[in-house]
Amino acid sequence: MEAQHTPTFEELIAEGASVPTEGWDFSWFEGRATEARPSWRYAESLAGRLGAARAVLDIQTGGGEVLDFALGRAATAPTLTVATEGWPPNVAKATALLRPRGVAVVAAPQDAPLPFADGTFDLVVSRHPVVPHWDEIARVLQPGGTYFAQHVGPGSVFELVEYFLGPQPEEVRRGRDPERERAGAEAAGLEVVEVRAERLRMEFHDIAAVVHFLRKVVWMVPGFTVEAYEPRLRALHERIRSEGPFVAHSTRHLFDARKPRQDTGSSPNGA
Repeated sequence: MEAQHTPTFEELIAEGASVPTEGWDFSWFEGRATEARPSWRYAESLAGRLGAARAVLDIQTGGGEVLDFALGRAATAPTLTVATEGWPPNVAKATALLRPRGVAVVAAPQDAPLPFADGTFDLVVSRHPVVPHWDEIARVLQPGGTYFAQHVGPGSVFELVEYFLGPQPEEVRRGRDPERERAGAEAAGLEVVEVRAERLRMEFHDIAAVVHFLRKVVWMVPGFTVEAYEPRLRALHERIRSEGPFVAHSTRHLFDARKPRQDTGSSPNGA
């Protein structure tokens, strides 16, 4: 029987560096990396919200995969569904995936004002926005409308980040803090219904998975390239080979907020 080939460091690096990074489809990681999922099962919960909505906006949709999944499981489709995305390759990917469902994908930079009129949507959603722009979210929501999203939490996957970058300042570690985000939402006039947070185990089983992850989630190690970090990658490869998977932890929080209904007031005589 021929012995099974064990990929070399160079082969694994080349593989991780060649996998396309468009969209938020993480199926390539099957068997190479794992991440526990939050107990609230965001995409499935989103399907329920979509079934009760009329006009929906998905902010920073990536390749549209989460919205596509949820629409496919919603009891009824909203009358209007729009998605925004800022990275051109993802715009093309999301358009191809979501157009058959009647979803308009709008190219919009993530840090720009949302290109929609005030009070257009009764449901605004997002999975892992880079930054939630609360004033804009509140502006495009109808009175009584809801923002329902899953955010990345503070210090997410920092075991991996700090392996490459070294210890990070406390201010960086506390970025994306859910209580800060709650305060931001309330300052924009939203009522926070619920915030739930969880810390979830991740495992990287080979160095190709590490390379692909850092190429795909570019804000983890800004400016990451294989060439710049080759010594650290090689050392991590040897560590995984000798000790087993590299373990890290992601943090996620579920955000459910509502725009208050307008107070219609009453007549002077109390009628």
